[in-house]
Amino acid sequence: MPSAISPPAFTPLKDTILFKSWKLGNITLEHKLVQAPLTRMRCTKNDEGINIPSDLMVEYYGQRASKGGLQLTEATDISRYASGYPGVPGLFSGEQLTAWKRVTDAVHAKGGYIFCQMWHTGRASPAGLLGGQTPLSASNIPISGKALDGTDFSATPPKEMTTEEIAEVVADFGTAAKSAIEAGFDGVEIHGKPVRIFHPALYLTFAIGANGYLLDQFLHDNVNVRTDTYGGSVENRCRFPIEVVKSVCDAIGSHRVGIRLSPYNYFQDTKDSDPNAHWAHLCEQLASLPQQHRPVYVHSVEPRFDEVLDEQAKMDALSAYGPGKGVEAEATRKIGHSLLPFRRILSKADIKFFAAGAYTRDNAVPKLESDDADAIVMGRWFIANPDLPRRLAEGLPLNKYDRDTFYGASPPQKGYTDYSFFVGGAQASA
Repeated sequence: MPSAISPPAFTPLKDTILFKSWKLGNITLEHKLVQAPLTRMRCTKNDEGINIPSDLMVEYYGQRASKGGLQLTEATDISRYASGYPGVPGLFSGEQLTAWKRVTDAVHAKGGYIFCQMWHTGRASPAGLLGGQTPLSASNIPISGKALDGTDFSATPPKEMTTEEIAEVVADFGTAAKSAIEAGFDGVEIHGKPVRIFHPALYLTFAIGANGYLLDQFLHDNVNVRTDTYGGSVENRCRFPIEVVKSVCDAIGSHRVGIRLSPYNYFQDTKDSDPNAHWAHLCEQLASLPQQHRPVYVHSVEPRFDEVLDEQAKMDALSAYGPGKGVEAEATRKIGHSLLPFRRILSKADIKFFAAGAYTRDNAVPKLESDDADAIVMGRWFIANPDLPRRLAEGLPLNKYDRDTFYGASPPQKGYTDYSFFVGGAQASA
């Protein structure tokens, strides 16, 4: 039963820039708070490798929808062999699309909008979780350490993709984007950013592409050591991601397409030799695309944010690497790391910029007021607070999140759909 409470005197944010309406492509949003793409592993398994969005997922996304708000889904497989992780949805079967339609209907019923984040994990999936298929990547360099199934990544090193295979994956992204629109999504986000997962059954933390997913594997020069037109120079390393963007824009229209980039992802084997220059080049490439191929937004995580290191340790680790004769070259000076140069490049082409990474009720508004981002993406606070926009708007207290239930729990609704929400001026259990 709801119980009347007297909320602490948090500053209501309803009159700030965070709750100012704005345009994203052809849609009008009523606030600038975006639900992050959050891998939650709550799908229902059907056939081998085919996971169906569950009834629980319909409830979960519906709970977090808000009028004029934008949600980004968990990473979703573009094809059968794009990923091999349990409980992760896809966009390649009729059953999946029918189930996703129930999710999008639930969001739209509350006046919200939802984009589907699409991924291909590349070398981050072991063969045992791909039905025996060899994982694909830019090069044949495996990730160090263990995969989600407990095997060593080195036991099944990835296959360097042929140009024909690259073309097939480019086409798969376009096909998946069309499927997303068929399932009722308002747009898609192309995934190039890592996620870390705690597997409760094995009590281990794994880097599910914390070394970068397939697009990221082509961008980082310590992973992509190819010598053809898709490797070597930064121009060549950007070729595959740009082709994917074009394919998806051709499929559904550029006004429905975003992309998530991770320039400062160094953890677990991805250490680009010069992320500032290389991702600036990528942003210049995106900004110079014709309108029909130019994504409507870019979504990036602040360099300070890391799932393991604190802010100072992360920034120190980034500053330990810089331009030189090799990826592991020691920096001779401290190098600044910031998303702002990328934001400035993209804004010239009217590409919106989403900033994520440890944002709270205190630091979100200043980020927007300084024009350093067009929207703020929050994840953990959205997990624990299904009515997060209202809580921030009205200065209401926030529920604490439970990390142990992020990637699965028993029962599965624990830490997923059972967080309390406000009804009128009272807090109620879900």
